[in-house]
Amino acid sequence: MTESRFARITLRIMTIAVLVFIYTPLVLVVVYAFNPTIAQTWPPSGFTLKWFEAAFGNEDVVNAFISSIIAATLATTVALVLGTLAAIAVQRYSFFGRESISLLLLLPIALPGVVTGIALAATFQTFGVRFGLPTVILGHATFCVVMVYNNVLARQRRTPRTWEEASADLGADTWVTFRRVTLPVMRTALLAGGLLAFALSFDEVIVTNFTAGPATQTIPLFIFHTIQRPNLLPVVNVVAFVLVLLSVIPVYIAQRISGEAAGVAR
Repeated sequence: MTESRFARITLRIMTIAVLVFIYTPLVLVVVYAFNPTIAQTWPPSGFTLKWFEAAFGNEDVVNAFISSIIAATLATTVALVLGTLAAIAVQRYSFFGRESISLLLLLPIALPGVVTGIALAATFQTFGVRFGLPTVILGHATFCVVMVYNNVLARQRRTPRTWEEASADLGADTWVTFRRVTLPVMRTALLAGGLLAFALSFDEVIVTNFTAGPATQTIPLFIFHTIQRPNLLPVVNVVAFVLVLLSVIPVYIAQRISGEAAGVAR
């Protein structure tokens, strides 16, 4: 089916309009990060890097950045272990309620963040768990598991079981087969899922706000609590700019890995 010239032009215009609608706020944040004045006026009055120096020299920003890195790294680690085990169990074994379990594993990413945050906060309070970085990590892991689970499950469905059966026929036990056959096949899926989980955890604010407690602050919480202070607004713009970069990189790498792996599988 061929498209008319009018249809092609219309689709291009609509595509550009959607991209402008999505990315104009991000472009403004980047521009204001280099604006020499505190006031966010357009057009900018000049160009400066002083706000970057102020942001990187701010102890609260540095501590929040370290907390975000630790939380995202450990939440991703937990998600890699639990998500991989769950995907292997759901894909390879038939048992009562398997489809329901698969749905329950996917549900945390679909629930509103405020609902997840309230539920986690109530659970921690019920069991007397003190709020802090460990509760943030556990809270993030609940939805990061979904990213790993989806990637590993998709890879498992595209991988023939004959490879593992051949390994068993050659005398390899379960652990050797997993290490030599299963894990290499899942490697790109694990990497892609881990990168997506890290990006999701690093910039999460809603669940973090309910589980962090007063003494713990991550980069998203720093932005959330500081954005209403006009004298620190340029610093917030710089932090937001850096946060965008750190979020885009793992998502881009994960997309490239997933795309290349899918091409190989086909």
